[in-house]
Amino acid sequence: MSYRLAIDIGGTFTDFALVEDRSGDVAIYKQLTTPIDPSLCVLDGAKKLLNEKGVSFERVQTIIHGTTLVTNAVIERKGARAAMITTKGFRDILDIGNERRYDLFDLRLVFPAPLIPRGRRFEIKERLQRRFGSKKAAQPQQA
Repeated sequence: MSYRLAIDIGGTFTDFALVEDRSGDVAIYKQLTTPIDPSLCVLDGAKKLLNEKGVSFERVQTIIHGTTLVTNAVIERKGARAAMITTKGFRDILDIGNERRYDLFDLRLVFPAPLIPRGRRFEIKERLQRRFGSKKAAQPQQA
């Protein structure tokens, strides 16, 4: 039997899912993330889940990894300074957003500073005339 192991490192917890390929049986495990070194939690949690299910590491054919640590760092404004590369014409998308306010009638509403300051947002031209995998240019739709 072969298995797939999925690991999702979050700011508080790290989640594990072990899937047996043939039957689709799933086993899950959760443990506290080790902020100082998330790899410690990954190694410990994977070992615990595999031991609990009696599966040797050699039988794990695929490991899938995900994390919200980077997203959390950007939102919390921690870590290295970040920049943003966006399609030409969308540099100010963080400021514009979707133009919704949670308090529509508050004229003194103060918005937080954007996650990426305007001076660290860069525009690039993109080729939008072709569809992915298509050799012909996409034709505009007629109304």
